[in-house]
Amino acid sequence: MKSQLRALVSQGIDALIAAGTLPAGTATPDFVIERPKERAHGDFSTNAAMLLAKAARSNPRALAQQLLDALPQSDAIAKVEIAGPGFINFHLASQAWQQVVRDVHAQGTDYGRNTSHAGQTVGVEYVSANPTGPLHVGHGRAAAIGDSIARVLAANGWNVIREFYYNDAGVQIENLARSVQARAQGFKPGDAEWPADAYNGDYIADVAQSYLRGDSVEIEGHVVTGKNDPADLDAIRQFAVAALRREQNADLAAYGVGFDNYFLESSLYADGKVEETVQRLGAAGHTYEEGGALWLRTTDFGDDKDRVMRKSDGTYTYFLPDVAYHLGKWQRGWQRAVTELGADHHGSLMRVKAGLQALDLGIPKGYPDYVLHQMVTVMRGGEEVKLSKRAGSYLTLRDLIEEVGRDGVRWFLVARKPDSQLTFDIDLARSQSNDNPVYYVQYAHARVCSLLRQAKEKGYVVDNASGLANLHAITDESSRELMRELSRWPEVVEQAGADLEPYAIAQYLRDLATAFHTAYHAQPVLVEAEAERNARLAVCTATAQVLKNGLDLLGMTAPETM
Repeated sequence: MKSQLRALVSQGIDALIAAGTLPAGTATPDFVIERPKERAHGDFSTNAAMLLAKAARSNPRALAQQLLDALPQSDAIAKVEIAGPGFINFHLASQAWQQVVRDVHAQGTDYGRNTSHAGQTVGVEYVSANPTGPLHVGHGRAAAIGDSIARVLAANGWNVIREFYYNDAGVQIENLARSVQARAQGFKPGDAEWPADAYNGDYIADVAQSYLRGDSVEIEGHVVTGKNDPADLDAIRQFAVAALRREQNADLAAYGVGFDNYFLESSLYADGKVEETVQRLGAAGHTYEEGGALWLRTTDFGDDKDRVMRKSDGTYTYFLPDVAYHLGKWQRGWQRAVTELGADHHGSLMRVKAGLQALDLGIPKGYPDYVLHQMVTVMRGGEEVKLSKRAGSYLTLRDLIEEVGRDGVRWFLVARKPDSQLTFDIDLARSQSNDNPVYYVQYAHARVCSLLRQAKEKGYVVDNASGLANLHAITDESSRELMRELSRWPEVVEQAGADLEPYAIAQYLRDLATAFHTAYHAQPVLVEAEAERNARLAVCTATAQVLKNGLDLLGMTAPETM
C-alpha cells in the first residue's frame, strides 16, 4: 500500500509541474508515506506538500489542497484530507484491505519478501566462538540474532553468505591444549600441577580421554585422530580444537543454525594475509615506527589515538588480523558485511574500520556493519542460573535448549534489541499461557489450523476462491484491524533488513497475534452463512501464512497443534 500511495503522490507532483504550479525541473522530494500514530488521522499520511511549498512559493496547506486535487483517482482510497501544517492523510477503502488478503493467498511464502537488493552480496558473520568449550547462552544470543539477520536480509533479496570465524590461534588455544594435556597426564583441577589458566569443565576430561583412546574426529572434510601420547602437545592441540569445533557445530545444528563458510584465523597467518595487510598499510602511508613498534595512524580516520599493529617483540596486536580478515571479505566480493559480536568487543570496532580506510582501496566508510549484543542473565524460580556441570563455570546453550526447546530459546534471545540487557526467565519460556510470547504467537497459528480441522469435522467445504470473492461480507472492525496488520508485514520485513533489527519481526508477530486473537473472540468464524464463513476462513488462513512467514525469519516453527 505504501508503494501504491507513493506512486499516486509522485503522479500528482508531476501533474503540478505540468500545470505550472511547481516550476519546471522541480525534483521530487524525498517525501514519506507513513502510518499516523493516531488512527483518526487516517491510515497513511505524507509530508510531500510541506516539502514542496518553498519551490511552489505557496502556503503548505494551500499546496496540499492543489496536490490533493491533482492526485489520480484510486478505488483503494475512501477519503483524503489535509491536516495540521500541510499533511495529507489517506483513509483507505475496504477493498484495499481485502486486496491484502488476496495478495497473501496469491504470494504465499513470498508475501513480504522483495527483490530490492537482488544481485548484491552480503556476508553475515556471527557466533565466531573460540573453539575452547561448549557454547554458552551468550553465544546463543549471537546465533539467534545473526541467523535471523541473515534470513531477513535474504528476504530483502540479498545473496547472503553466512560465516563462522574461528579464533584457532593465540593464548586461549594454548591454554586449551595445556588443559587437555594436564588431564591426559592424570591431573585435575586443584592439583599442584594443574595449569593456572586451565579450563576446568568436565568436557576437558572428556576430550583428553577421547584423545588417549585414539578416537577420530571428522570436521569439515578433515579427520583428526588422537593417540596415546600425553607429551605430544601439538597433536593434543589439533585434536582438542577439532573435537570442540565438532561439538559446537552439533550445538548449533540443534539450534537450527548453519553456515556456508568456516574461516580459520590461523589461515590469515599461514596464507600471509596479515603480513600482506601490513605491507598495504605501509604502502598507503599510514604507518610509522616508534619505540621499536609499528603503529597505524588510526587518528586520521576518527580514532582517539594511534594504535600499535606490531609490537616491539615482533608479534601482532589482536586488531590487525581483524583488519586482514575484513579486507578479505571485501576482496571476496562482499558488498556489505555484517559482523555480530558481544558488546565487549566495542573497543575494537573503530580501529578495525580505521584500518580498512587506511588501506585506500575504496572500501565504504561504514564497512563493516557491527551489531553488538549484551550478555544474558538466566533465571529459574526467581534465582539466577549460572553453572553447568559439564562446562564448569557457565550455563551451556545445549542445557537451555534441552530445558526450554529450540523455539523458546530463539524467541527470547532475539526478541529484544541486541544492545539491551536481557533476562531469560526459564519459567516464563516454558509456560503455556498468554504471558509467554512464544506460546501466544504460535498458538495463533495452531488456532487457525484447529479452525480448519473443525470446519472439516462439521462437513464444511473450505473454498478459498469463494472466500476471497466474498471478503466484502466481513464488515466488523476487529477483522478490518486484522487485515491492516497483515498489510504491515512487507514494510516490517523491509525495515528490519535496512536496520539489521530482527527483533522488529518478533514485535510484529505479537501485534499480529493480538489482532487475530481479538478478531477470533469478537466474531465467530464458522458461521452458518457459507459466503461469510469462507471469507472469514480466508482471512484466518492468510493470517496463518504471515505468522508462518515471520516465524521462519526467526528460525522458528509454526505448529499446527499445541
